[in-house]
This record gives sequence, C-alpha cells and structure tokens, in this order.
Amino acid sequence: MMTAMPRRAFALSLAGALAACASSSPTLYTLAPPSGPVRRGGPRTVELRTIAIARYLERSQIVRSSENYRLDVLPNDWWGEPLDAMIGRVLAQALSQRLGGSTVYPENGAISTEPGATVQVNIQRFDQGTDGSLHLIAQYAVVRRGSDARQVTLSTPVSGSAPAELVAAMSAAIGQLADRIAASLAVG
Repeated sequence: MMTAMPRRAFALSLAGALAACASSSPTLYTLAPPSGPVRRGGPRTVELRTIAIARYLERSQIVRSSENYRLDVLPNDWWGEPLDAMIGRVLAQALSQRLGGSTVYPENGAISTEPGATVQVNIQRFDQGTDGSLHLIAQYAVVRRGSDARQVTLSTPVSGSAPAELVAAMSAAIGQLADRIAASLAVG
C-alpha cells in the first residue's frame, strides 16, 4: 500500500512525464501584401473568386518543398489561417493597392455587387525548389465579356533558411502575381 509521500512523488513524476511528451505550441505565420506600382484604367469593381490551391498545400503546416517526389513540411511552423483564404485576402489587398480607382472584393465576403471584371486564380505550386528560390506556378483568368486566361511562373529568392524568410519570399511572390493581374485588369 502506498503512503502519502510516495503517491505524491508518483503523481509529480507522472505529471512531469506527460509535460515532457507535450509538444510546444506551433509558430503561426501569415502572408503580408507587399506594395507595388499603381495602375489606372482598371474596372470600377473587381470580384476576386475563391483561390484554388494544389491539394498538397491544404494543411496547417507550411510546405517548404515538393521537390524530389516528397513533401518537406515544417512541423512546428503553421499558417495562421487556411492558405487558400489567406492568399485570397492578401491578393485582394495587393490588387486594391495596385488598381487605383478600382474596388476589389472577395467572392465570399459580405459585399456583393455586379463586377466590372472577375479574377480567378489556381495555385499549382507554391514552395521552395532545390535551387533555394521560392516557386509560384499559377494560372489566372480575367473575365469581362470574354475571358483572358494566362499561365505565370514566378521565382523569388529566399534570403535564408528560417521559416520567416520563406514566408517573406512567398509574400513577395504573391505581390508579383498581383502585379501581373493588375496589368491585365488595367488593359481593358
């Protein structure tokens, strides 16, 4: 039969063992919209449709790479919100900044009006390659009366190996994508 002292020691050691097994809280990251050149002549209203991303990116953890037939996932570095929603939010902010005189709103937001154009985006790749650069492969379509679909492949250097540096390069790539989309919108 255990006495009070050994029971207390057992309980403390059990609590310590359980605490050692618990992992630390993940570090959360978010993309930030970089500023870019302002273009005039875009439609008065632009609806940004829900962003479609490759299924391998649909996870809380940040995917560092998809090279060599395997995923390199950062186990304790997570996105602060679902990646497709975050890209949509950041891209809408970046397009709003780049298209002076245009109102850009997301399809699934509270605002709804007849858009002068809609933008549709598919993200096919969004991770770091073996060359050390961040690679963004996307398709986008600007739809007015007709449709203007384009493929874009962007490469952005990553300044180091820390997750924050990878996220900064991802933010820069979204800014480059916004530049391309804004140029297409300003043409019509």
